[in-house]
Amino acid sequence: MPGGRRPRIYVHIGEPKTGTTFLQRALWSNRARLAAQGILLPGYEGRDHNRASRDLREAPREAADPTDPWTGDWDVLAGQALLAPEAAVISDEVLAACNPPQADRAVRSLLPAEVHVILTVRALATLLPAEWQETVKTRGTAGWDEWLSDVIDVQSDAADRRQWRFWTFHDTLAILDMWSRHLPPDQVHVITVPQHGPASTLWVRFASVLGIDPGRADLAEAYANPSLGLAEVEFLRRLNETLPEEMPYWFYTRNVKRILAHNVLAARARQARLTIPASREAWVKEQSEILVAGLRDSKFHIVGDLGELLPQPAAGPYRGPADLPADQVLDAAVAATAALTDQRYRDRYPAPPPRTRRGTLRQTVVRLEWATLNGRRVRRVLRKRSRLPAVRRLRVLIWRLLLHPERHRG
Repeated sequence: MPGGRRPRIYVHIGEPKTGTTFLQRALWSNRARLAAQGILLPGYEGRDHNRASRDLREAPREAADPTDPWTGDWDVLAGQALLAPEAAVISDEVLAACNPPQADRAVRSLLPAEVHVILTVRALATLLPAEWQETVKTRGTAGWDEWLSDVIDVQSDAADRRQWRFWTFHDTLAILDMWSRHLPPDQVHVITVPQHGPASTLWVRFASVLGIDPGRADLAEAYANPSLGLAEVEFLRRLNETLPEEMPYWFYTRNVKRILAHNVLAARARQARLTIPASREAWVKEQSEILVAGLRDSKFHIVGDLGELLPQPAAGPYRGPADLPADQVLDAAVAATAALTDQRYRDRYPAPPPRTRRGTLRQTVVRLEWATLNGRRVRRVLRKRSRLPAVRRLRVLIWRLLLHPERHRG
């Protein structure tokens, strides 16, 4: 490294549905406060980490997708992280889905630095309902019982269960083994997600790994990613069954997942929370105990309480989607239809943009510099040519020029 320095780089690889969205919002909404404590966030926004993850995992891109290509984005993000004077954080929960060569490439690309891997882990009893809901929000059509049966009875017994989506993200011990091959065990951090209590507890644990003061962060904008109620998930699942197959996934993500699921359905008051049926409790308990024993026997740095990964007694009688009154699903459908109609109107007749102040001469120069080096057109041209190593290096240089510490403000 230049000058003999060796920064620390923390790679938060997931798992999904373990408070990752909350942690990422806490990081990005406190960028300046983190910079003041020596923690750098490479990239310009959180989506840059997701784009880099897609590049690393060689995720396919639909030809009609209007987003820019992400080829070369991992090298760009890694190059930016290596410029950190003290420490940097990369966070994308889908990194947990890397295969061994991809994880190997990720760690080796950062090894001039002191690399740390962070994995957040959640109790299986609460993870399973959350993951079924996520499959529905990503256009899945399988009902709860059918999906759960596939995960438990078919996928978990496969010779390589990581070929299936759920286990790709949540075969915790296999993921840790894959990402830790080039690292000492004390640089692999496993954070347990509390089953109860405020979300700030998870931030305190995460901050302790980074070695920063958790109290210096403002968590007002780092709200937790709300889950859907039973009626809302069931409505969305039925909607997925009726959507035309030719609808591209990128369009579904932008309009159904983001607008309908995240903005509309998640805002409705939940009337029921999905739990594990009694017939599956023994399997969940057994798998949880295997995981806890494996983590306890490992030499990894455990942050939190492994007992939080064990199932808790049910708070009430089991109630599944099949037990829902029809009027609750209808209410969710009406709310969704109204919201999409309103969104369509706003897209067609957008409100005039607010008038902005001119600002000082320095602010004008900064805006001009940003538009020249990182405007939409410039960014698109560079991304389309990022197969070339020289272009990737240029993008790292531009980022270094634009985001020196006094500009680390959201």
